Amino acid sequence: MKVIFGGKDSVNRKAVENPSVDILMSPERGRNKDFMKSRNSGLNQVLCRLAHKNNVAIGFDFNYLLNAKESERPNILGRMKFNVILCNKYKVNMYICNSTKNKNEVKSDHDLIAFGKILGMKKIVVKKFEY
Repeated sequence: MKVIFGGKDSVNRKAVENPSVDILMSPERGRNKDFMKSRNSGLNQVLCRLAHKNNVAIGFDFNYLLNAKESERPNILGRMKFNVILCNKYKVNMYICNSTKNKNEVKSDHDLIAFGKILGMKKIVVKKFEY
């Protein structure tokens, strides 16, 4: 399974254009400010169409949100919700991921499914990664 951690626009674009990539993880990572009337979430309709065409799934990392500063969490959560809306609209596969560095950060599948419901996912699939 080939997973690419997103962030920059060029990395997100290259990942969804490549059919050998399985998951683009956290395209909202590293965004500082939102646009005037929309979220700067790392995805747009063009990237979602490419992801659907090349069968690239979008991954949402629960630990990225959990380990962020408290002042940044609302913005990250809003960007994730915006990405879920785009993925639902363009029928892009989505995963809730739990990337852990140690055993203390492991969350149960029930917690991750509840997080997916909060984001607005229709079909929730849980993946766990260690790095």
